[in-house]
Amino acid sequence: MRIDNSTFERVEEFKYLGTTLTNQNSIPEKIKGRLRSGNARYHSVQNLLSSRLLSKNSEIKIYRTTILPVVLYGCETWSLTLGEERKLSVFENMVLRRIFGPRRDEVTGEWRRLHNGELYDLYSSPNIVRVIKSRRMRWAGHVARMYEDRGAYRVLVGKPEGK
Repeated sequence: MRIDNSTFERVEEFKYLGTTLTNQNSIPEKIKGRLRSGNARYHSVQNLLSSRLLSKNSEIKIYRTTILPVVLYGCETWSLTLGEERKLSVFENMVLRRIFGPRRDEVTGEWRRLHNGELYDLYSSPNIVRVIKSRRMRWAGHVARMYEDRGAYRVLVGKPEGK
C-alpha cells in the first residue's frame, strides 16, 4: 500500500501497544501472547515470590501489581471458551503455588502440592476468570453509556453503519 511518499507492506501479524494483531483477529492467539508475557514477567520476579524474606501478603501484592496486569491487558474484548478459562486458571494456580509453597501432610508427614481448593481458600481475591468477566461487564456498561453516534455503541446495539 502506498500513501503519499510512504510504502506499507502487507503482513499477517504485527505487535501494537504490546498486543499482537493478526488479520484473523484471533482471540486464542491474543490470550496465548498475554500468557507468554505474563510468564516472562513471572520469571523475572520468581526469586521474590519464593523468598522467605517477604511476607505472603507482599508476594500477593507483587502478583497483583506486576504479573496480573500484564496478563489481563485488553481482556475486556476477549470472548473466552472453557479451554481458555482453564489455561488462565492454570497459569494463576502456578503462580499461587509458587507463592504459598508446598504443605506438609498432617497424616503422612510428607510434603505435597496445594490442591486448587486450598489455593482458593488462601487467596482471598477473585480468581482471574472472575476478574476478566467483571472487567467485561464494566466495559459493556461504559459502552452502553456512550452517545448513539459512537461506533462502539452502534456495534453494541446491533446497528453498525459506515466503513
